[in-house]
Amino acid sequence: MSLEDRYSAIRAEISKVIYGQDDVVDFALAALFSSGHILLEGPPGIAKTLLVRTIAQTLSLDYRRVQMTPDLLPGDITGSSIYREDTREFEFRRGPVFTNFLLADEINRASARTQSSLLEAMQEVRVTHDGETHQLPDPFITFATQNPIEQEGTYPLPLAQLDRFMFKVLVDYPDQESEQRILREHHASGGLSNPESMGVLAVVTPSDIIEARQIIRDTHVRDEVIGYVSELLRATRTDDALSVGASPRSGLMLLMAAKSFARFAGRDFVIPDDVQQAFLPVMRHRVVLSPSTELEGIAADEVLLNLLEAIEVPR
Repeated sequence: MSLEDRYSAIRAEISKVIYGQDDVVDFALAALFSSGHILLEGPPGIAKTLLVRTIAQTLSLDYRRVQMTPDLLPGDITGSSIYREDTREFEFRRGPVFTNFLLADEINRASARTQSSLLEAMQEVRVTHDGETHQLPDPFITFATQNPIEQEGTYPLPLAQLDRFMFKVLVDYPDQESEQRILREHHASGGLSNPESMGVLAVVTPSDIIEARQIIRDTHVRDEVIGYVSELLRATRTDDALSVGASPRSGLMLLMAAKSFARFAGRDFVIPDDVQQAFLPVMRHRVVLSPSTELEGIAADEVLLNLLEAIEVPR
């Protein structure tokens, strides 16, 4: 089965439950197939968690969910040492992060200390406890959801934590037609929709994902497209509206995302349209607005869109 076929098979299963969120699904699958993690931001009740649960149901992977709360401790995620009376030794008891597919629900309700416990896991695919390193399963991917930071009881994620996410995707309300379909097909569940009971099947195995990731790495990128990405990165560093521009890591994430979208479209090479499709979700959480831009009420997306329009697109 080709990568395009795997992508289509997952999309078909997700469409049994999730309606009107096609772009969000595309970015979620791009992260899944290109070794990335994804942050979904939006108000409560728009199926962020249901989307992640549905994707998990389409995969033959171990899945764990952590509800992030202010009183959650780092050990509640990574694991802790338990004293065994029979052996008179401490034994490391693995936390929920030891899984293939981790959902960190409402991540910005946890304290900064607890949020940071995911840093090593997301970057190095391992956990260090009491000086001993424990490898996480392969593949490992984190899907996190968060409420808009203006809401009460939320803690903004530090830039180092945000940088670990390949995409930050803004999940909005569905259009009217999709919303009517949601009301029509989900009302009997009382808002407790279950992907398994709605006939969502597992159609992808761990080996499929590992193979897909290699196919995406091997996707061809022309020098002109690399030059285009470099120009976009440099533009973020010289724009007065931004106090922190995009890093080289941002460019690598942008190229990986573009390669994913190329493969989803059935191409083995990247075109500028793929870069443009991925640009905002890859960059919006990696740049920092200047104080004067913030005072004017201008959003990062607006600044980035202006840059995208200003940079010449290679032919």
